[in-house]
Amino acid sequence: MGTLLQFVGDWGHALAAVLFAALGIFILRRRDEAPEQRLLASALLLTSCWSLYVSFGGVEKPLTGIGENIRNAAWLLLLFVMLRRGPAARTGSMVAIGSLYASVAGLILLQTFTDLIWRQLPVMSEVHQALVHVSLVLHMMTAIGSLILVHHLYVNWAIRERGRVALLLGALAAMWTYDLNLYAIGYFAMHRANELYALRGAMMALLAPVIGAGIRNDINGRLQLSRTLTFQSLSLAAVLLYVVALTAAAVLVELVAGPYARVVEIGCVFFMAVSALVLLPSRRLHAFWKVQVAKHFFQHRYDYRTEWMRFGDTIGRAGGDRGDNALPLGERVAKAVADITDSPAAILMLRGEDGALVFETQWNWLGELPDDAVVPAPVALLIEQSGWIIDVARPTSAVGEVVAPGWMSEDRRAWAMVPLIHFGRLIGAILLARPPIDRRLDWEDFDMLRAAGRQAASYLSEAQGQQALDDAQRFDEFNRRFAFIIHDVKNLVSQLSLLARNAERHADNPDFRADMVLTLKESVGKMNDMLARLSQHNKGRAEEPRPMALDEVARQVAGTRSRQHPVSVTGEAPLAMADPVRVEQILIHLLQNAIDASAPDSPVELRLSTDGGDALLEVVDQGRGMSAEFIRRELFKPFSSSKAGGFGIGAFEARALAQAMGGRIDVESKPGVGSRFTLRLPLASGEEISSGKMVGGKAA
Repeated sequence: MGTLLQFVGDWGHALAAVLFAALGIFILRRRDEAPEQRLLASALLLTSCWSLYVSFGGVEKPLTGIGENIRNAAWLLLLFVMLRRGPAARTGSMVAIGSLYASVAGLILLQTFTDLIWRQLPVMSEVHQALVHVSLVLHMMTAIGSLILVHHLYVNWAIRERGRVALLLGALAAMWTYDLNLYAIGYFAMHRANELYALRGAMMALLAPVIGAGIRNDINGRLQLSRTLTFQSLSLAAVLLYVVALTAAAVLVELVAGPYARVVEIGCVFFMAVSALVLLPSRRLHAFWKVQVAKHFFQHRYDYRTEWMRFGDTIGRAGGDRGDNALPLGERVAKAVADITDSPAAILMLRGEDGALVFETQWNWLGELPDDAVVPAPVALLIEQSGWIIDVARPTSAVGEVVAPGWMSEDRRAWAMVPLIHFGRLIGAILLARPPIDRRLDWEDFDMLRAAGRQAASYLSEAQGQQALDDAQRFDEFNRRFAFIIHDVKNLVSQLSLLARNAERHADNPDFRADMVLTLKESVGKMNDMLARLSQHNKGRAEEPRPMALDEVARQVAGTRSRQHPVSVTGEAPLAMADPVRVEQILIHLLQNAIDASAPDSPVELRLSTDGGDALLEVVDQGRGMSAEFIRRELFKPFSSSKAGGFGIGAFEARALAQAMGGRIDVESKPGVGSRFTLRLPLASGEEISSGKMVGGKAA
């Protein structure tokens, strides 16, 4: 154990000597004639000489104490000159504080004289022991006086300029605090102070980078330091202080507990070790420490260069096999914005056709959202006009005169909503979860999140534009493919028509001829119907909606499909305002999908009813069903089909046709239970019925 302590002490002081010497030489090479700079360089070099002497000779050498006194005197002289020439000189208390400087200087002289005497006396003499205790008391008084002077200089320094001297004064305060604890323990239990003497060099080596950061430009310069380096250095210093505190506690326990000291020490070590294992991995503790470092050591909360590089790296890289890069773009965008404020989760909402913000995707947001989890169109419009960020944590989460959604205020996880604005248009928003260390948003948060929101909006807008371009290209391919199909079908119809006419004139067998004629005519009729339906999409203008009977169209379509699958029609509905051709096309798509999803013996039901001012035509099956995720993402997406060989355009076309008539299609489905597609069409009024032509066998 003694060899290890000696090794740590020697090499720790040697490292401190190298670092302090490097800092002193760096200051001298700048050739600055200011007294503060020259005194700072002198204090650094004298500290280096003292550390080097201790590393070679150990603490028992006669000049160790004298070297420490010279070191302290050099630093105190620097503090005095800073006090006289700095902003603190205007405080008007120079006489009183000058007396304190003189008192500490007198303690250093008396301490030097005492150290020279007791080292010349026999070790076991009573006078030797008494002078050793006097020397320890003088060391403690010197440390206390020095700490008071550091504190006075800091509190009297101009508030706006404290950041320029904070690290230097903090390092000196740590140095003298360590000395105070060291000599206090040495006074009560000299044999327990060896560990603290050994760790003193390592502690001084840790303080050298802190002092170097504080004087990087000059003693009055602005702090420029890497946040990561600061966080790691302070964490290492905290670990060292933890070790020192543990050693000091062990000494005190041994003094107080007596025969039970060993049991108490083991219990304390076990408790502190378990506490460290529980607290250190805590994300909350990590976030708290990070916030405190940014708050007390830096002018701004964010390291903008690092944050922007991380933001672009999270969003911009293509998906990979694992990690965050495998996330879809929407989740990557949510994560990139959430990482700025250390939020553990986020929700991405995009603007719908009605102007409201609806759920699109989430990152780490556990649990189900309520059914009304939308941002109404009026709020979205106001956010678009103002560009405001909603602070959900405020007592009244209001944006202008429009109150923020109730579901957002009631969710304790919700913290802030960041608008995504691209060229003045709101395309979505990101709802951030409350960070581990809850705090109020300030102006720096608003500026950072607003800029990040605009950048994220550009990524999403570009992705949406690319998707629209891909869909347009696929529609063009779809139309070009069917142009060839129609051309081939026309040729086939012509050939079959000619064959039918020739068969009527030349076939010898009357029965065969009659059967052939019927078959050919039926084929020609089917192909002509198909051509008529295909040509409907190419009309310059669709038929205007007019009063029509939905039950007639439903029974007609059900009759054509009943040979393929059991289909029933139930209920009644009044006349609706619609185009019968488009209604028939919608019903064909929905009914065919229901038949494809159902078992052969599972019937499909067409139900007619009303709901307020709408006529309802429901297509109900008991087939495979669909998940909510599939309905939201894939069902109405063109060219996305779950059926082999399907074009994936039926549901998309059905919804487009319904919207063109002023209606809509609602979907209810559960996997393994079945699906219900509801076509809603506006009811025909009395005036429309009397003035229009009713369709469906009830012509006026």
